[in-house]
Amino acid sequence: MSGWAIFHYAYLQNAVLAGLLGGAACAVVGVFVVTMHLSFLGVGIAHAAFAGALFSLLVGAPPLFGALLFGLVTAAAVGPLADRAEFGPDTATGILFSLMMGLAFLFLGLTPGAKTEALGLFWGSILTLTRGDVLVLAGVAGVLAAFLLLFYKEIQAVVCHRQVARAVGIPAAAVTYGILLVTGLVIAAALPGVGGLLVYTLVINPAAAAHQLTWRFRSMLLLAAVFGVLSCWTGLALSWMFNLPAGAVIVLVSTAVFAAAAVFSPKRKAARWTEKNAAA
Repeated sequence: MSGWAIFHYAYLQNAVLAGLLGGAACAVVGVFVVTMHLSFLGVGIAHAAFAGALFSLLVGAPPLFGALLFGLVTAAAVGPLADRAEFGPDTATGILFSLMMGLAFLFLGLTPGAKTEALGLFWGSILTLTRGDVLVLAGVAGVLAAFLLLFYKEIQAVVCHRQVARAVGIPAAAVTYGILLVTGLVIAAALPGVGGLLVYTLVINPAAAAHQLTWRFRSMLLLAAVFGVLSCWTGLALSWMFNLPAGAVIVLVSTAVFAAAAVFSPKRKAARWTEKNAAA
């Protein structure tokens, strides 16, 4: 079979498209998360989406519906909970994470019969995505793109300098809540392909790699998207060639990308130069 012949299979076409859309979208929201120091947010929303997917299975609804619902509700709750309780978003995320983990195990225990489909959501499988799943990813990626195009300056200001943004009259709270909501959408939509256990690493790793290589926000977004797609496509190719679990390989590739970026990071070299001069 030739290298291009494998793309005659519909499930591989879906996987490649999902890798493009999901890899780019996860990496872009990852830039928000990494720059705002909200890395735990990805973990919390991923587990909320997993709990929602399990709830959908329990009541006989499509898993993606529950994943989107629970992911959005959790993302929407983080900001107000942190603001009203006067503690950081990571603490609010930790509280919601605990709740969602408890719900996930409860729904898993209540699921009758074999739990193969439920456990499949935990590990994910990009090779089993349907064209409908890909269309949902495309829609979510479109929402993210529209959000960036319409509010790019406000997003950049809030992500990089929230206090300054608030001081010059930008509605920082509203923009932050918007960032949380699109992050919830993207993570929930990517859940079936990568899995509840691994999806947050696809959010964090490409963004953290891009963060190592540039100071410019726009360049960081573009680099993260490239790294996210590269991780997905390379992971897919390796899983096809060596018969390995696609989700796990995608995450390992994204980790290797981050490791390479960290080794060649100009920020790392600049920090060493600063430390050397300070010591002198």
